[in-house]
Amino acid sequence: MLELQYELESKAAKWYATIDIANAFFSIPLAAECRPQFAFTWRGVQYTWNRLPQGWKHSPTICHGLIQAALEKGEAPEHLQYIDDIIVWGNTAMEVFEKGEKIIQILLKASFAIKQSKVKGPA
Repeated sequence: MLELQYELESKAAKWYATIDIANAFFSIPLAAECRPQFAFTWRGVQYTWNRLPQGWKHSPTICHGLIQAALEKGEAPEHLQYIDDIIVWGNTAMEVFEKGEKIIQILLKASFAIKQSKVKGPA
């Protein structure tokens, strides 16, 4: 985490914006052949997860990797990412707004949901 902080400090920009993907883990479907390993019983009824569960130790790594791949494929502007949180920066509010919009469009195309209230900035 400190590495991200130092990386961000090295940018020395005047404007920043953050994007938090809404329910990112639950946006990722599990392949049918993987679902049995996520089966559980509650009150005598057996269930299984159909989406990437939040409590599984590998979920953050998988989520981060899929978001990173989507951003690379969509040729996202320069940004920093930590799991489902993304920060962009620039020297003007308009530059940051445009970068943020580009990233949001890439994420929406990759089937991730963005809650507008979770987008902060430019500031």
